[in-house]
Parts: sequence; C-alpha cells; structure tokens
Amino acid sequence: MQLGFFTMPVHPLDKDWRQALAEDRAAFLLADELGFREAYVGEHVSDQAENITSSPLFLASLAGATRQIRLGTGTVNLPNRHPASVAAEIAMLDHLLDGRLNFGISPGGLPSDWEVFGTLAADRNAMFLEAINHVLAIWAGEPPYDIAGKYWSISTARTLIAEIGQGVLPRPLQRPHPPIIVTAVAPHSQGVTEAAARGWDMISANFLLPCWVATHWPRFAAGCARIGRAADPASWRVAKSVFVADDAATARAYATEAASPYRFYYAQMLTKMRRAGRLNLFKPDPAMADEAVTLDDVCRQLVIHGTPDQVADEILAFREQTGDFGTLLYAGHDWRDPTLARRSMVLMAEKVLPRINTTRATP
Repeated sequence: MQLGFFTMPVHPLDKDWRQALAEDRAAFLLADELGFREAYVGEHVSDQAENITSSPLFLASLAGATRQIRLGTGTVNLPNRHPASVAAEIAMLDHLLDGRLNFGISPGGLPSDWEVFGTLAADRNAMFLEAINHVLAIWAGEPPYDIAGKYWSISTARTLIAEIGQGVLPRPLQRPHPPIIVTAVAPHSQGVTEAAARGWDMISANFLLPCWVATHWPRFAAGCARIGRAADPASWRVAKSVFVADDAATARAYATEAASPYRFYYAQMLTKMRRAGRLNLFKPDPAMADEAVTLDDVCRQLVIHGTPDQVADEILAFREQTGDFGTLLYAGHDWRDPTLARRSMVLMAEKVLPRINTTRATP
C-alpha cells in the first residue's frame, strides 16, 4: 500500500485566512518530506470554511517548495470554468511541477458554487463531460481549433498568427496529458465506470461509509473490462480520516472531543448533506430514518484514531471491508494543534504504513 494525502480543508470560520493557508501548505510540505507518494487539494469559491478557492493556484504555490511528491487537483470543478482556461492553467501547472501533476476533475459538489456560477438548475454532468472533452481536444489538436459544443465553443481562426505563436493554446509537459482522476462521492457511482472506460483512475471520498466505498471497485472493474484494461487495485485511491498519537488517550481526545477538528469537519459535512438531501452517504441501511443519523455515529464510523498499532489494525480491517486498494489518502483536517497534527502525519508515515505493509506481506 502507498501513502498519499488528500485535503478538502474545513477551517473554523474565525481562523485568519492567512493562517489557514499557511497550515494547509505546511501539511503538503510535510507530506513531501515524509515520502508521501502524492497529495491532492479541493476547491470551492463560496465556502468560508472550505476556503481554498483554486486548487491549481494553491498547487502552484508549492511548485518550488516540493521535491518529489506528485501534486493533484482534487478537484477542478469543471462546470465552473471555461475549458480553454482549464486547459491553459493545467498545462502551465504541469510544467511548473516538472511533470508531477495529477489532474483531478469533477462536476463540483457545493450548491452555493452552482448558484454563484449560474448552474444551479443546469445539467452539470453534461457540462462536466463537455468540458473535459474540450480540454482533451485542445491538448490533442492544432490551432486554430474547431471545437463546438452546447455550452462552450473554442476557436482562434479569426486571430491566429501561428508564426509568432498567437492563438496557440499550451499543452502539458506529460503527454498526452497528466493522469486524470475522478473522485467518487456516491454509492454505486456510475461515473466510476465511465471514468475507468476512458483510462482514468479514481479516488473514493473520505466521507463515505466503508460499505459504500466497497461499491466502487466493481464499478471501476466493469469500466476497465469494457475496454480490455486490466483492473489493477493500484489505480484505486481511498481517502480516510485518520489521527495517530503516541498514546490512545491523546488520540481519542483530539479525534472525538467537542473541540476536535475531526468532529468539526463532519459536523459541517453532516449539515451540508442533510440540507442537500444526501444523508444516504451516512446510512449503512438506506431505509434508516434521517433523524437517526447523528454526528456521533458519523464520526464513529468515519474517523480512525489511536496509537500506530491500533490505527494500522483498523486500516487493515477497513481494507477487509472495502477490498484491496493501492493508495490510502490520509485526509487533512484543520490543525487545531499543529504539534499533534504534524506528529500524526509523522507516525502515519514512519510507524503505521510500515506495519500495514509488513502485515500484508506476511503469509
């Protein structure tokens, strides 16, 4: 198993934005130092708590400060942007990162962003599909382009001066493009099948119950089978909220008490999903009444905490529920206590991961 990092950071509303961004960057820098394989960051433009507004811009700030880790958009919310802008930004970012970019994409999941961009009543899945097709067509095509669609059309036919480079859109360093990854945020996601059939990989979100995470692999394998692609679990990344401490009492307090950043995160998620009518994500039984979904139960089912040995055992048990996957993405949360937050990542890399891999290798 490989170790990665994924954050859709949820910060207290009264935290200074500069401090929040500095701590989020510090987590990525620490992940790089510790040998994490890759790290992803989400984006929203209209959420005071989830306050990274552009994942490419955030990753660009890390380009000169990281050495080996692959960095990923997690995700670019395609209906919110013009495809030509996405193609150009991602191409430049791939060059800034010297080819260390993973291109995570999605339709976006925040209703207030939909309203801001005028897509509240739109078919965002159709917009998403058209947008990524346009981006790929730009990278594969030649100017002046002739890319027509329902939502966007792209051409430089009237303004092209090829001999001086005007009207020519950039291509990424990785060819034909950076690895494309979708985030699965629903049980039995059909989008996973379609992604696999296009040669893309997937991330299962950290706010899904293990029973729903387990539904993603059969969908992914079905998409691979459609095109004769080997269904390799190494292509599957699973995000999980984990907190590791040197002693169980510290781990339990930081992960579960009223002031816990983990509890704050899931309180925010529970409120959003309840309002959006998506409490099914937190129900092991779809027939379960909405009123029966409590924050205590959500945290109990979705947060792993303890000493390195305890956490390793719980992750192995989680893997037994979900099936094999290639990369565990340690989910980043607010650094209420930076010392404990950093220590958790260190223990995850230096104690938990080796124990998991040693245990898995033992006959």
